[in-house]
Amino acid sequence: MATVLYAVDPLVAFARALLERSGVRADIAQDVAEVLVAGDLLGHTTHGLALLAGYLGEIENGSMAKDGAPKIVNERPAAQTWDGCRLPGPWLTLRALDAAAAMAATHGTGTVVIRRSHHIACLAAYLLRATERGLVAIVQSSDPVVAAVVPHGGMTAFITPNPIAAGLPTSGDPILVDVSTSITSMGYTRQRMDAGEKLPGAWAIDAAGNATDDPAALWKEPKGALLPLGGLDAGHKGFGLGLMIEALTAGLSGFGRADPKEGWGATVFVQVLDPEAFAGLAAFRRQMDFIAASARGTAPRPGVDRVRLPGEGGLRRHREQTTNGVALHSAIMPALQPWADKLGVPLPRGA
Repeated sequence: MATVLYAVDPLVAFARALLERSGVRADIAQDVAEVLVAGDLLGHTTHGLALLAGYLGEIENGSMAKDGAPKIVNERPAAQTWDGCRLPGPWLTLRALDAAAAMAATHGTGTVVIRRSHHIACLAAYLLRATERGLVAIVQSSDPVVAAVVPHGGMTAFITPNPIAAGLPTSGDPILVDVSTSITSMGYTRQRMDAGEKLPGAWAIDAAGNATDDPAALWKEPKGALLPLGGLDAGHKGFGLGLMIEALTAGLSGFGRADPKEGWGATVFVQVLDPEAFAGLAAFRRQMDFIAASARGTAPRPGVDRVRLPGEGGLRRHREQTTNGVALHSAIMPALQPWADKLGVPLPRGA
């Protein structure tokens, strides 16, 4: 079957219309729609419009707020703590990025941590908004409800994949890092299971404690879990990074797994640094340009055509799909069809 491509603007308009018909305030709906489509543009098919049906369900059952504003819990010149009031995570994260950038303009750095946000979608989708301004951005998140990743040496899931993303400006394309502290994400294992495919490696652990490439181990009883980054041999690395992100999200915000469960959501850490407050943007770019050129200039191992930097493939897909149309995962539109019918929003046509 031929891949259906969708023009970007109609996809954003479609997502926004579904959200608005569900009662979400117009500006919030627009931001959420843009962030979700940006995830698909970058090739993060599990964290783009694949999330929208779930978001609409959360709105319908009252678990995601449709209107309002975050509350400032604590504030200092270069740091703020917000209560997100269960508002949509993409809108909150964009507001936090703006606030952190404003603090960085004065103080060189700014940090916002958000408790009680809803899910924030694809972390990489936020980074270009900072790097295009010559700023460094770091975004991290955890979900205080979900447990899907085991500690190194353990068999019981205790945290989420706890992703971290960083946008690093260069003289050319920025370096965009977006990784989970587990080997893979829950969304990816679900997609592989639904497609009847194995994982590329033994990235999960079954209920008996055996490493496995079967994605169903995470979803079918008795349930297994995801392994931390590094797997059975070097999982102490992902385990440590996951704990660090728990500290910078739940620890700094004062809200996390130690508190009563409120449903699917996120605790978020957003930090912006202005290189001009340090050695200067030109100096930062000179160093990053050298590092990027050094990495690209290394001899590729057999079977690899050339070394690519983090985010390089995503930016290439972003440019190609902006021009030619977005290739959505085959499960996305069927999942959104019932919501489109229910809310009276026509599905977008292929490009």
